[in-house]
Amino acid sequence: MRASAFEASLAEARDYPQLWRLGLGLVFIAFMYVAIVIPITVGAIFIRARQIAAPEDPTPLHLVSALGSLQAELTGATGIATPESVFFLLATFLGLFVGPLLAAAAFHFRGPGSLFGDLPEWTEGFLTALAMLVPVYAVMIGLGFLVDAPVPGLPLAEWLRFLPFALVMIFIQIGAEELVFRGYLQQQLAARFAARWIWMGLPAVLFAALHWSPVAGANMPLVLLSALVFGLLAADLTEKTGSLGAAMGLHFGNNAVGILGVATANTITGLALYVTPEPISAGGAQTLSIVVSIAVLVLVWWLTRRRLTR
Repeated sequence: MRASAFEASLAEARDYPQLWRLGLGLVFIAFMYVAIVIPITVGAIFIRARQIAAPEDPTPLHLVSALGSLQAELTGATGIATPESVFFLLATFLGLFVGPLLAAAAFHFRGPGSLFGDLPEWTEGFLTALAMLVPVYAVMIGLGFLVDAPVPGLPLAEWLRFLPFALVMIFIQIGAEELVFRGYLQQQLAARFAARWIWMGLPAVLFAALHWSPVAGANMPLVLLSALVFGLLAADLTEKTGSLGAAMGLHFGNNAVGILGVATANTITGLALYVTPEPISAGGAQTLSIVVSIAVLVLVWWLTRRRLTR
C-alpha cells in the first residue's frame, strides 16, 4: 500500500497518464539535454583553445587540441581535476533540469509544484535529510583523517571563491536527476501502474544504467549497484513523504561532500578542498570505498525516513 502523501501528490499526474504522453515527454527531455549540451560544449572548447593558444589565434588545430584535452579529462583515468572542467560537467545538467518541468507542462498539463511537492513538505524533507547526513558524514570524514589523511586540494581562498556558484550548480545537477527519475518518471508511472517494481524499480534501474562508465573498470558492477541502491532509497523517500525534498536533500548532501569536501582520487576532484590519497592497490581500495559509501547512504536514508515518518 502506498503512502497517502504520495497518493495525494499524484493528483495532477493522473489527469493525463497515457504512456504515449510519457514517451513524448522523455524524448523531449532528451532533446532539451542535447540542445543545451551542444552550445555549452562548443563554448568549453573555445575556452580551452584560448588556454592552449594566444587569445587572438583560436586556429582549427588549437580547437582540435582543445576538444581532445577536454575529452581526455572528462573520460580519462585521472579524473576531472580542474574547476573549469567540473563546472562544465555540472552545467551539462541544465537541460535535464529544465526538460522535465517543460515536459510535464506540455504533455501532462502539470505545474512545476506537482513535481517538487508542496513547498512546506519539500523544505522539511530537504533540511531533514541534510540534518541527518551532516553528522554521519562528519564522523566518516574524521575517521578518514585518522586512518589515511587526505591531501589538500584547492587552496582555501580559491575554494571559498568558487563555493557559492559550485553549490548552485550541484543543486542544479542533483535537481535534474531527481526531477527526471523521482519526479517526472516515477510519478507518471505511479499514476498509471500500481506495481511497485514498475514505478519505483524501473526508474532506479534506468538511473543506475546511466551511471555506467568504462573508467570504473573491474568496479563497474559495484558502481552500478551503488547507483541502483541510491535510486531505490531516493524513490522510497519520495513515496513516503510525497515530495522530492528528502531525496534531493540526500542527493545534494552526498554530492556536495564528494565534490567540494573530500573527493575520491581520480574522480571529480577539481573543486575539492581535500582529495583522498591514491592507494597502492587502487582496485581493492575503491571497492572498499564504494561498499562503505553504500552502507553510509543506507544509514542516512534510515535516519531520514524514521524522522520524517514517525
